[in-house]
Amino acid sequence: MAFSDEEVERYARHLVLREIGGPGQQKLKAVRVLMVGAGGLGSAAAPMLAAAGVGVLGLADPDVVSLSNLQRQTLYATADVGRLKVEAATEHLNAINPQVRVETHPVAVTARNAAALVEGYDLVLDGTDDFATRFAVNAACVEVGRALISGAIERWTGQVGVFAAGLTRGRALAERQPCYRCLTPEIPPGAETCARVGVVGALAGVIGAMMALEAVKWIAGAGQPLAGRLLIYDALAGETRTVRLGADPQCPECGSV
Repeated sequence: MAFSDEEVERYARHLVLREIGGPGQQKLKAVRVLMVGAGGLGSAAAPMLAAAGVGVLGLADPDVVSLSNLQRQTLYATADVGRLKVEAATEHLNAINPQVRVETHPVAVTARNAAALVEGYDLVLDGTDDFATRFAVNAACVEVGRALISGAIERWTGQVGVFAAGLTRGRALAERQPCYRCLTPEIPPGAETCARVGVVGALAGVIGAMMALEAVKWIAGAGQPLAGRLLIYDALAGETRTVRLGADPQCPECGSV
């Protein structure tokens, strides 16, 4: 796929990067990425992916925009209140980069529909705020064989990791990558959501941008992705730390893969 003059100008800063260049930008142009959750994390990640020039960007979210979303969901404006998030997001993403095709899925992602949805994409980002959805998306990625970039935030703390268990089935355990449930086997007792405990709005931008950055790295083959690692950001302290994760042979999702 040759680049048009407009694309050469639009992606000029990528094209001069040794780690991306023309081949990496071609990979971005050809890829299909699914963003599950168009809330705070999706609001940050989706515009960055559109600006980066991914070929197709899928958005899965059943919700409508509410006034309380606008403190952290910067993809939306006050005039969008009451609209389906995927519809409002499509309009704004098309304004950022009309060359990206946005596909909308105004549905809740569950164990029943996740695999069929994930199978249509090359890479999945999960920015949802509940464990049932995270588990469903992770199970689908393991089943179908897709890498999963997962982000989460609450209060002043966020995390992001890349889970690629579905890409290493059949290999020895020492070579396997963990899935999300190797990190979180079961829903933690007293699991909290942002609606209950709050979250500083700018944190969504930080972690969502990190998710998009990991996606660009993964697609272009640049650097070392956060596969088998979890990056944790403490915004109050202004500190990050990275924790190594191993595949759990007793994992309820990928232990037998």
